[in-house]
Amino acid sequence: MNIALLGYGKMGKVIEQIALQRGHNIVLKVDENTVSYDIIQADIAIDFSAPNAAVSNISTCIENRIPVISGTTGWLEQYEDIVALTKKKGGAFIYASNFSLGVNIFFELNKTLAKIMANLSQYNVNLEEIHHTQKLDAPSGTAITLAEGIIENTNYTNWKLGDAESPKDISIESKRIEHVPGTHYVNYNSEVDTISILHTAHNRNGFALGAVIAAEWLIGKTGVFTMNDVLNIG
Repeated sequence: MNIALLGYGKMGKVIEQIALQRGHNIVLKVDENTVSYDIIQADIAIDFSAPNAAVSNISTCIENRIPVISGTTGWLEQYEDIVALTKKKGGAFIYASNFSLGVNIFFELNKTLAKIMANLSQYNVNLEEIHHTQKLDAPSGTAITLAEGIIENTNYTNWKLGDAESPKDISIESKRIEHVPGTHYVNYNSEVDTISILHTAHNRNGFALGAVIAAEWLIGKTGVFTMNDVLNIG
């Protein structure tokens, strides 16, 4: 594949390494200093840009019928607009808050546990996420996805950054610590015990590998997909 990297920060550089190892070509690298670019030279685009650039990057790809996957978080208030544009143009698009294969398995474990805990009112759930200090958004997109998985399968109705304001809220605590790629806890606490599930990323390679695998899968397809489609889970 000829890949365009939309966003050439730390993640973009790791994706480049993984893609080259898997026999692909990087034909375009777009960063914050890029004024304009020709997306047509690419077979597919991988977007890990800034939140304020993601919608423009993704739209450019879809308008030009270039399949695109995005792992940028912080822009999802416009997600349905991108879905509509993809369908209108007959494009191909995948968004994931986290492309790590392990994290996507963790998402399914989270949903399963939530279903089990749904009628056990003695337990209160909370989430904790820890990331490197360069991460701009809080809570993380992964933490939001985890919270949404719980909300879909329990009586919780909302998530809150910080302390919960009602029994229907899921509290999310966000911490920023140097050199932490990503750690996520889901905790169910009662007076007598705590049940926790945890995912810890050791480096960025898992995110990059998942993104390249998703790109490989998306080639030749039309529509809006998720990592569950890529991995055939859920």
